[in-house]
Amino acid sequence: MNKTLLNTNIQEYINNHLDSDTTTLILKGTSFNDVDTKEIIEQIEAKKRCQNKLPTWYSTKNIYYPNKLNIEQTSSEITARYKSNLISGNTLIDLTGGFGVDCFYFSKFFKNVTHCELNKTLSNLVKYNYQQIGVKNIETINIDGLKFLNQNNKRFDWIYIDPSRRHDNKGKVFILKDCLPNIPENLKFIFEFSDNVLIKTSPLLDFSRGIEELDFVKSIHVIAINNEVKELLWFLEKNYKENIHVNTVNIAKNKEVTFDFDLLEEKSVIPKYSLPKTYLYEPNSAILKSGAFNVLSTKKDVYKLHKHSHLYTNDTLVNFPGRHFKINSVIPFHGKALKLLKIKKANITVRNFPETVQQLRKKSGIKDGGEQYLFFTTDMENNKIIIKASKVLGQ
Repeated sequence: MNKTLLNTNIQEYINNHLDSDTTTLILKGTSFNDVDTKEIIEQIEAKKRCQNKLPTWYSTKNIYYPNKLNIEQTSSEITARYKSNLISGNTLIDLTGGFGVDCFYFSKFFKNVTHCELNKTLSNLVKYNYQQIGVKNIETINIDGLKFLNQNNKRFDWIYIDPSRRHDNKGKVFILKDCLPNIPENLKFIFEFSDNVLIKTSPLLDFSRGIEELDFVKSIHVIAINNEVKELLWFLEKNYKENIHVNTVNIAKNKEVTFDFDLLEEKSVIPKYSLPKTYLYEPNSAILKSGAFNVLSTKKDVYKLHKHSHLYTNDTLVNFPGRHFKINSVIPFHGKALKLLKIKKANITVRNFPETVQQLRKKSGIKDGGEQYLFFTTDMENNKIIIKASKVLGQ
């Protein structure tokens, strides 16, 4: 940690050049003799990434930033705030502390939080930043989290783990056994120090693979921001062997759209099917990730267009966790269908259809945008169709 970067004149330079082209700044150089230009550029690039992702850090004076890769890998404040509202207690330990955003929010619901970070520079940096922000109930320790558990033999109300998805030999990885630490390999040991474990994983991790690798999964949370899945949260409770509950949430414009179900329920219910009716519904990305395709039909009283299309319809507008559309017409898809559309601009979505959006745009010449929506899909009778629709206002 080069604290010279915190000097007033250097901090002013950083703040004044947040919107500048960093390549130009590197070539031009700076007039500061006691700090390398590269270090200043790293602070500028990292802080820029925090403006929307970490507004608390961005708006606090004299924050010391790690490299931009650390910022990319850390939780956003939105997801950290969400997960912190799900658990509480006296003690929590974060075995893979990182930049400390999750710990910061956990500290609002726990009396004492322990932040373990193997990287000494990052650990010192986090400790310093906590002092700047004013948080006092987080202990930062420069140590491997598993080693800390083994050395201290102390129990915690909750253990939190965000395993690194970058492997020294395999590069970026997506299955738990390849992450660091290897949670499946160490889970029995981890449960010696708490009955409750919360694991954050990549949204690319498959549900069935995660359940196969982990023991005692009680619930899974799928978190999306503005319809983009950001995190999967795995809640483990020692010796839990009952049905797994799934919570989905899409957070957008201070609004949380949720949908919950049990995995056993999804496997057992039989959805209703229909040809397109008055309204069309497209599930949000959190639901698509969760695989709640059958139970969504029964709980929301909507019909599926096809087993694999994951589009829904009915005649009465309902509160649906996703986008709502009014169907204007349904056109059978054939060789001349694209020319007969006579549309210059539209939003195109493909669901259970043999051609991609790019292929359809190239064939039709339809440009992206506008207020018309075209859904290329397959109906319950296995016919390829085009649904022309308009977005329902207020949804």
